Amino acid sequence: MALYDASDADCGCAPTPREKRLLWPAAVSRRGALGLGAIGLAVIGGVVSPLISPAFGAQYPSWPEVEAAKANEAAKAAEVAKIQALIAGLAQEVADKRALAQVAADEFYVAQQEFFDAAYRAEQLQLQADAQAQLAVDSANKAGRAAAQLYRNGGDDTSLELFFSGSAASADDLLARLGTMDKLIERNQAVYADAVTARDSAQSLSNQAEEQRVERDRLQKVAEEKMIASQAAADAAQAALDEQTLREGQLQAQLAALQDTTARTVAAYQEGERIRKEQEAAAKAAAAAAAKAEADRLAQQGGGGGGGGGGGAVVGSGWARPSSGRRTSGYGPRVPQCGSNGCSSSYHHGVDLAAGCSSGIYAASGGRVVYSGYNGGYGNYIKIDHGGGVGTGYAHIRPGGLFVSHGQWVNAGQLIASEGNTGGSFGCHLHFEVYINGGTVNPINFMSARGISV
Repeated sequence: MALYDASDADCGCAPTPREKRLLWPAAVSRRGALGLGAIGLAVIGGVVSPLISPAFGAQYPSWPEVEAAKANEAAKAAEVAKIQALIAGLAQEVADKRALAQVAADEFYVAQQEFFDAAYRAEQLQLQADAQAQLAVDSANKAGRAAAQLYRNGGDDTSLELFFSGSAASADDLLARLGTMDKLIERNQAVYADAVTARDSAQSLSNQAEEQRVERDRLQKVAEEKMIASQAAADAAQAALDEQTLREGQLQAQLAALQDTTARTVAAYQEGERIRKEQEAAAKAAAAAAAKAEADRLAQQGGGGGGGGGGGAVVGSGWARPSSGRRTSGYGPRVPQCGSNGCSSSYHHGVDLAAGCSSGIYAASGGRVVYSGYNGGYGNYIKIDHGGGVGTGYAHIRPGGLFVSHGQWVNAGQLIASEGNTGGSFGCHLHFEVYINGGTVNPINFMSARGISV
């Protein structure tokens, strides 16, 4: 059968060549062609088979096949069932991929928080170990001075040289020598015992810190793997949505053609496409105008401090304040807050900056976006790798407020997102984190060292 016949236009049973070009362009975007949402459904004897994986390729009907099916009622019914199944399959694929992305995002968030907590515990244990080691040295020197005085009074000058050579760098050797001195043991047992206890405590804490560092490193690898998996799942969900957007209009028009409503459907589809494109253009224009207005406002406002201001303004260090908002919560231990979105953590791994819903969020420095998507309690989240083991994170971004994608390079001060209230949040704000070798550090101190107050 010819692809188009003059009589087709009169009967309204198929679109004209012009309508085909308008509605179903031959070129398919690379992302759409690779999308995981291209789901096929086979119809055999009028029975729909289970979903065919996109990896095996969906069999979408061509217009000649639709036109041929119209000539036979049985063939037409089968083609209708096939197209309806394809449309349902596309919708199901989007739903499935989104569900998987949600699970992966939640797993990433849990793994990330477990790593942060392990890194904090390792740091605290090492600080305690260092403090006990210093206490052991101080106590040993104190015991040494006591022993020196005892032996000076006893006239045993040969033993004094043990203690006049300066303070002990390590408690172990001095304690070993002190333990052989009967007069010290008899009259200064408590001083000696304190030194031994501090030394043993330091060793025990050092061992615990080392074990915790091993666990920290293991959890860091898990978190990195979960981040990669979550980003892949988010990309797959977006690809499924892109595929659905690409295919569904044509399938609906083909279904309408089989049901003898093509002419009306084509007109409605064209009008819908016109309205959609106008709305997209208007939305982009509004977003651009809002971004320009925000940039102009910030330019007039100038530099900022802990109370807010200066979002996106790059200083001499090459870093920028990530938000113009004032600081509403600092870094470190805090009392958990609970609400409809759950409870906050008892340790705050970043700082909160509140500039108002939909306010701009800016890259603190130049770098590569290593994550852009949903992340459990962080809601919509962006992570940037700045190189040299330094990274930054931006959380609670509003729906539709992710302006950069995974793998993209961004410059310091670049608008990357819009402030929101997603995830475990209690009002619109930016949760800003700074990472050194994966673990969090206090953003207030880090940014202050680069000439920026947050």
